[in-house]
Amino acid sequence: MKTSLSRRSALRKIAGSAAVLGAVSKFGSSGALTAAETERSGHLVDIKVEHADPRKAMRSGNINHSVCRWCYNKISLDELCRAGKEMGLQSVELQGPNDWPVIQKHGLTIAMVSLPDVNIPVGFNRLENHDKLVASFESGIPKAANAGLHNIICFSGNRAGLDDQKGIENCAIGLKRLMPLAEKHKINIVMELLNSKVDHHDYQCDHTAWGVELCKAVGSERFKLLYDIYHMQIMEGDVIRTIKKNHQYIAHYHTGGVPGRNEIDESQELHYPAIMKAIMETGYKGHVAQEFIPKRPDALASLKQGVDICDVI
Repeated sequence: MKTSLSRRSALRKIAGSAAVLGAVSKFGSSGALTAAETERSGHLVDIKVEHADPRKAMRSGNINHSVCRWCYNKISLDELCRAGKEMGLQSVELQGPNDWPVIQKHGLTIAMVSLPDVNIPVGFNRLENHDKLVASFESGIPKAANAGLHNIICFSGNRAGLDDQKGIENCAIGLKRLMPLAEKHKINIVMELLNSKVDHHDYQCDHTAWGVELCKAVGSERFKLLYDIYHMQIMEGDVIRTIKKNHQYIAHYHTGGVPGRNEIDESQELHYPAIMKAIMETGYKGHVAQEFIPKRPDALASLKQGVDICDVI
């Protein structure tokens, strides 16, 4: 808030202790006296106040907020960025290079990048997929670095009968090919943990323990996990303890209401304020992205509610 005269200066211009006390009682939340009030006190004071935009949300700074674009495809990217900025978002994510300029012109980042030719069922757990995937990442890593971005999503792929241990071995072979380039450009390659029970049947990276073992097999600080709270609640529960135990392997978080993947309010079984406090207490400095599908008609109001719930003090 900017004023041509501060509260302290204004008070000094009002003579007498009684006048001062009366004037103080008349200061509103804007910190200014009305013209009538200053005239009654015997002193005309020119006070100019810039009022804050009531649409813009003040955030605690303990959680960096993001949103996954795909959940709001009925809203234009420009509108989502504009509304997101007003409600305190810092990022709109899971977008490829063509959309980065639109997001960044609003002063937002892309906390998790999505590249072409990278999809959930066809991942690093099959040796025959490696050349195509590596080529996509070798093209995308420098682009992300040049744009000031830090995380690129990847997937294990579906099992299709593949043994879990063999899946770890195969993923590690392909991912190790990328680590020198990722390390050079300071880009994290981040594999998402997804449920194989409801949404992504047969997906291999469906438990935190599997993902952690893969991190150890890859052996680079530039390979980590995207812990999707919605998905892991479905697969294994025990969310807070799991986060605290394995936070060093986690680079990013997604939200979602369970059951149904809708709003993260009291209509579902997870208590997000407690989860956010647990994340904050690990020292995490990355982003938490809202990835629920709004069920209510006003999707942006649902998004703001989700951000409010996660904005712990």
